Amino acid sequence: MTKQIMKPMDFKGIIPPVLTSFDAEGNIDEKAFREMIEFMVPHVQGFYPIGTYGCGPFMSIADRKKAAEILLDQVDGRVPVIIHVGAVDTQTAVELAKHAEEKGAAAVGAIAPYYTPLKEDEIYSYFKGIMDAVEIPLFAYNNPHISKQEMSPNLIARLAEVGLRGVKDSSFDLVNYYNYVRAVDQYEDFNVIIGTEAILNAAFQMGAQGAVTGVANVYPELIQELYQTVIAGDVEKANELQLKILKVREITKFGQTVPTMHAILEMRGVNAGLPKAPYMPVSQEVKDEVRAALEAMDLL
Repeated sequence: MTKQIMKPMDFKGIIPPVLTSFDAEGNIDEKAFREMIEFMVPHVQGFYPIGTYGCGPFMSIADRKKAAEILLDQVDGRVPVIIHVGAVDTQTAVELAKHAEEKGAAAVGAIAPYYTPLKEDEIYSYFKGIMDAVEIPLFAYNNPHISKQEMSPNLIARLAEVGLRGVKDSSFDLVNYYNYVRAVDQYEDFNVIIGTEAILNAAFQMGAQGAVTGVANVYPELIQELYQTVIAGDVEKANELQLKILKVREITKFGQTVPTMHAILEMRGVNAGLPKAPYMPVSQEVKDEVRAALEAMDLL
């Protein structure tokens, strides 16, 4: 049977950038990882693992492949999975993309190479190399705060000319999001996904169809409620929910975001394992502050 390849515009709704679960020695905690995935899957339309929230850059190539395999097995086709394969070099990104395709990912995503400043032609070559290696869609992941690389609307337009049909924009800049949309407006099948819950409502009002949102790791049902409210056209309620989600987002930053989310999941009765070193679990003081703030919002 020929595998049906999803089109970029098929990726819609809430797509958490999934945390990865580790044990005290830094190994993947498979039991906790599966439990966390199962906690989220009833409330979301997809997953985006092994990226910033998933500690992908902290992991070996072997562990990145293992995490992808565990998640794909646990999801078992219930929602589409976009595996993050971004790396500092093209060869590694291509290797991870081929593995993701082989194991059944619906798409791959890749941040621009980080650490070393690159010219636009070099970033273009990196993304084109990934696209040329696989048949499944690629979502170029724009996060200049992390990658230190500027992915201009012109670069996205150039990549669109050679087949790119998806972008995950985590610039936290609504104007940049609009400029991306304008840069590819000739392609009706180009999907510009917003990469944060912070401006989710505004982006969806502008036509966004999908959101990769970190808070969906800990409150997937709340983010899903906002998504459904936007779809229903209830502007007043959507605005209220957006403000509520911004408060939750602030709470997740009482400590380092990823370790704080592990702690919140524990508070919610979910075994999410530990964050990976060099991250450290948050202190009891931070846990107490987080718990008090969430209880004040009736979220615990």
